[in-house]
Amino acid sequence: MSTDPVALTADLIRCPSVTPADGGALALLAGQLEAAGFVTERIERGGIANLYARWGRQAPALGFNGHTDVVPPGDAAAWTHDPFGGVVAEGLLYGRGAADMKSGVAAFAAAAVDFVTATPPAGSVILAITGDEEGSAVDGTCAILDWMAAKGERMDHCLVGEPTCPTRMGEAIKIGRRGSLTAHVTAYGVQGHSAYPERAKNPLPALVRLLDRLATRELDRGTADFGPSTLAITSIDTGNTASNVIPAETRATINIRFNDAHSGASLSAWIEEEADRAAAEFGVGIAARFEIS
Repeated sequence: MSTDPVALTADLIRCPSVTPADGGALALLAGQLEAAGFVTERIERGGIANLYARWGRQAPALGFNGHTDVVPPGDAAAWTHDPFGGVVAEGLLYGRGAADMKSGVAAFAAAAVDFVTATPPAGSVILAITGDEEGSAVDGTCAILDWMAAKGERMDHCLVGEPTCPTRMGEAIKIGRRGSLTAHVTAYGVQGHSAYPERAKNPLPALVRLLDRLATRELDRGTADFGPSTLAITSIDTGNTASNVIPAETRATINIRFNDAHSGASLSAWIEEEADRAAAEFGVGIAARFEIS
């Protein structure tokens, strides 16, 4: 009897695995895979749980990489069905993670179980399932790769099941993914009353000037394998609710999705250079902290 990927997806959806919580999703997968002869290992780092499962010890090894963590469901009342209910209605499966990407994980797991059961291959099949794709993404796939290197485990080829098709299945198969850089920028000044701005140092104009320069620069026009790099300002915050107070500091968050024309290091250096320039112009301090994946 073949493994039902829809039923497995629904079961995974019922696991409330909002990053960094696992919600029982990895144990569910491990049970399915172990029953088919896979040897599984739970890899934990930084409060994140990940799963490594392998059938066979010979080369070549075909791997699959995916994640079971999901983003928060938001307002549950806005859903037509329980976001963690895994309900099938009128031919559709509803739930947080139905598309991204519990369905992909379930489909590969079901196919792998059926494959090794019906026609045991000469090589190996590996699943590397992370619980930290929607979060900071430093203790998920990276943790699995570090563990593999330490144990002498390797894949000859790997499929990443992250959704890539905008409108229909199979229309876009990608060979790579843009990098992500998040910059947390803080501008420091001197707090004061808005009636006496000369007695304060307002960090807001410096931050606004910096953000304008970053956002209006064309990073590139794309490369042979990737579309153009993008920059988005995702938050600006002073924590200041008073209209007559000049804040002592203000913060912004920037996210860049970059292609192979750039590196995390080169973009970090560019942002720091522009930050120093804006800080000098306005006589304030600006510091940046980076997360790169």
